[in-house]
Amino acid sequence: MTFDKEKPYNDLPFLPPKDLETKEILKKTINARAALASLDASNKRLPNESLLANAIILQEAKLSSEIENIVTTNDALYQSLAMESVTDPNLKEVISYPKALWAGYKFVNENGFISVRMLIEMMQVIKETGGGIRKIPGTKIANPLTGEIVYTPPEGENVINEKLKNLEQYINDKNDKVDPLVKMAVMHYQFESIHPFHDGNGRTGRILNILFLVLSGLLQNPILYLSKYILENKNDYYVKLRGVTEREEWEQWILYILDAVEETAKYTEKKIQDICELMDETAKTIKNSSPQLYSKELVDVLFKLPYCKRKFLVEAGIVKEKTAGRYLVELEKIGILKGEKIGREKLYFNKAFFDLLKK
Repeated sequence: MTFDKEKPYNDLPFLPPKDLETKEILKKTINARAALASLDASNKRLPNESLLANAIILQEAKLSSEIENIVTTNDALYQSLAMESVTDPNLKEVISYPKALWAGYKFVNENGFISVRMLIEMMQVIKETGGGIRKIPGTKIANPLTGEIVYTPPEGENVINEKLKNLEQYINDKNDKVDPLVKMAVMHYQFESIHPFHDGNGRTGRILNILFLVLSGLLQNPILYLSKYILENKNDYYVKLRGVTEREEWEQWILYILDAVEETAKYTEKKIQDICELMDETAKTIKNSSPQLYSKELVDVLFKLPYCKRKFLVEAGIVKEKTAGRYLVELEKIGILKGEKIGREKLYFNKAFFDLLKK
């Protein structure tokens, strides 16, 4: 059957595709795996792995949402989190992304597989909805600038469920001898093509990528995110997706994803190293200028978010409420933080950390 972008692609082929591991793919897979292994090793050396995972996940949440034209600023994101008050609907969706990711990460670690039910629940967290698989016909993917229809996903709840069941089996098949990075590229294409939900497909699919790497043992913590690369190479992303759909050009799509993994792994490793160096410098400054304040726990709190407040110090068990304000004022005096009155709250800004995160 000839593909028609105006008609539901109910003939989307079931997985697996044939003959994926060409010489070029195998060569690039080696480089991507090496970069990923280096990133994983770098992260394991950290004294507090989850601390930086959270900071990096928030940047991924922002960029992943930006791909869907949900735009917010770094400043608004971190201020809202520090103030624990989020009213802007765009910000709510960005902040829901890490919640969905950690829920999926917990599921994968506890169960050792990925399920369609888990994907539905992650989408529900992202969108703060009780919705599920698309039932109503009429979903079309259009160019946001021109309005031209570029793809019509499969239609009909039974058809979509069949495609998802096949995808679930493919994801969890440990005997197919396909390299996990190649497999991730294939399943990412398939999930995007099924487009099972009315909204939240892109973000759910990108979380699926990272959870699959955790499931496959290539990463211990969920710290590799492809959204930055996709945003910077957005046109290629959609061109190569269409190449698979229209001409079965799997090689070019898989090479694109392998490039994304390699570049993103190197970028993330460098970011982790830079943040660790800044943490060390901050610890030295406190020890030299205000040694009575120093503790490892204090430095950790200062790198939880770029904005800090008294409550964070109290909740970490560092000091009591009365003393917390004095600590923050002292940290401002020695140049680590800068106090800012935002609404009725007094927040303290770690600009050096903020600048590193947004790079």
